[in-house]
Amino acid sequence: MIALLIGGGVSLVFTLLLTPLFIKLFHRLGWGQFIRSDGPQSHHTKRGTATMGGTVLILGTVLGYFVGHIVGGDPLTLSGMLVLLMMVGLGFVGFLDDFTKVRRQRSLGLTGWAKILGQVIVAVVFAALALSIHNGPHAMSAASHFISGVRDIPWLNLFVFGPIVGGIAFAIWVTLITVSASNGVNVADGLDGLATGASILALGSYIFIGFWQSNQSCFSLRAVHAACYNTTNPLDLAVVAACISGGLIGFLWWNTSPAQIFLGDTGSLGLGGALAALAILSRTELLLVLIGGLFLVVTGSVILQRIYFKLTHGKRIFLMSPLHHHFELKGWAEVTVVVRFWIIAGLFVAAGIGVFYLEWISKS
Repeated sequence: MIALLIGGGVSLVFTLLLTPLFIKLFHRLGWGQFIRSDGPQSHHTKRGTATMGGTVLILGTVLGYFVGHIVGGDPLTLSGMLVLLMMVGLGFVGFLDDFTKVRRQRSLGLTGWAKILGQVIVAVVFAALALSIHNGPHAMSAASHFISGVRDIPWLNLFVFGPIVGGIAFAIWVTLITVSASNGVNVADGLDGLATGASILALGSYIFIGFWQSNQSCFSLRAVHAACYNTTNPLDLAVVAACISGGLIGFLWWNTSPAQIFLGDTGSLGLGGALAALAILSRTELLLVLIGGLFLVVTGSVILQRIYFKLTHGKRIFLMSPLHHHFELKGWAEVTVVVRFWIIAGLFVAAGIGVFYLEWISKS
């Protein structure tokens, strides 16, 4: 618990106090945002705003995690390190994309396939480590070879045809979750503070989930045996989630409208990766559909728009996709769109936590 409080606090203070210094540094380096020419006209005033703010968030998160463990005297765990690996790895892919935009002086960075390739490589490395390395006091692998909802689903065993086929299937499953989550947060990062605020809510839910799984661990004497969890190092997953959430809260001070710095792909891909890793390691993979519901909705709006556009030869469902730009073009103020989307994100997260807790009650 000390590591959780200290880690989250250090991360928050780091981003809250040091982000202005990074803003000045990024301006000197010429790391300014480029705006889509076909986007809302009001967005053109944001051109040149410091971007790649995800680097500040990732640094704060990593620092908070290690300081929390040093002060709390808790050992580092593979589970916590894997979440950081996913966040840093995808953050690096996003950084390459952001840096390419800055270097080429345009709003397009890496090609779509190059970005996906980077995401796949990070996801496969994560999958291999999470399944093959055993850690913790009970020598369990960090991840499970079952597809999970609120916990492992016994009849969805990826190893049913053996460890080799199962290992490949697991890597594909992890890659699907990782690419979907990271691109979902990336698509939502289109308005000041939108992705940051929604991510605070989604990642914050894993503080509760990790803490509850630790309290109700099958290796805990306090647990209700019929409803206990076999998650590896759940409390450390809560610590990582707290560090990321704390960093996001401090970062939101500077990212809210009018934003002085943007997450960039560095931050949005890193946050999506962290969400995916937390879902996989906490055995709540399918529950991520609710916890990250807002990201699913905005990504779905892009997919629907493109499919409908091709089928109807040029007609559109929305004035513009992703969905938040549609409401901007309908005349909603940017702050109004952001706050209302935060409310929607909060309702999704509340539903996710509700399902998680009700499932435990039904078994206890």
